[in-house]
Amino acid sequence: MSVIQVKNLCKSYGSHQVLYDVDLTVGSGKLVGFLGPNGAGKTTTIRILMGLLSANSGSAKIFGNDCAKNGKQIRREIGYLPGDAYFYSNMTGRATLHFMAAARRKNTDDETDRLAAAFDLELDKIVRRYSTGMRQKLGLIQALMHKPQLLILDEPTSGLDPLVRKTVFVELKRIVDEGRSVLFSSHSLSEVEELCDEVIILRNGRIVEHQKIEVLRERALKRIEVSFTNRATLPSSFPKQMQILKQVNGQVKGTWSGDIEDLLAWLRDFAVADLIIERPDLNDLFITYYTEETE
Repeated sequence: MSVIQVKNLCKSYGSHQVLYDVDLTVGSGKLVGFLGPNGAGKTTTIRILMGLLSANSGSAKIFGNDCAKNGKQIRREIGYLPGDAYFYSNMTGRATLHFMAAARRKNTDDETDRLAAAFDLELDKIVRRYSTGMRQKLGLIQALMHKPQLLILDEPTSGLDPLVRKTVFVELKRIVDEGRSVLFSSHSLSEVEELCDEVIILRNGRIVEHQKIEVLRERALKRIEVSFTNRATLPSSFPKQMQILKQVNGQVKGTWSGDIEDLLAWLRDFAVADLIIERPDLNDLFITYYTEETE
């Protein structure tokens, strides 16, 4: 079942086109990373999903409900953390969360207390005395406290220290284990690799990749280093899967795309003194989607 379903979504501001025929789906019980360079259209897409912006054409649905027509209902049912969350500065953290729970007509006291303890946030402090990280914790709690079936989070770990970031990871994994879904935007490629089931990459207003992490990991380049025993019998040519980065004194450094068994089969014809194969680095693969735009 698709929790989010977007088809042929287009959005422009005057003559400036922001989104071009965007198609994406998020299934139930999935944790999906939403990536892309600044200005790619991620925040615009999220605001359309929230019913805060109207698209020029196409459709966006959450739980089968049209985001443009049923934005109020959708916002009541999901958890949302914008990238620039603001709160009433003269209220305490606890009063802020009570206010938001009342707006949803739900009692979230038990979950609020549990999350505040997990994130180590003092709720009886005035919000204007909160640090940036404390405000981010407050924003996360308001998004999580009513146990929504879908979470949409824009840079959820921004401003958090490493220990709290790990706690957020635990909470998000628990949510997915319960069959709920998470779509989150992030610039931290390492946390996307650690957390996500799938990745959606948006560039210049177009979806350029929507794939499972396992498939991307297989596609990512493996770094290899081969030391040959006899310099006189060094390979005169290399397989097409191998890109040479450096070759000196019988040692070859490069990258390998494809099955490692093919690499080992090719090396059987040579005297190899040492072989190092590093695990695929998804950061390298992700960055190609960013640098291609710059080029």
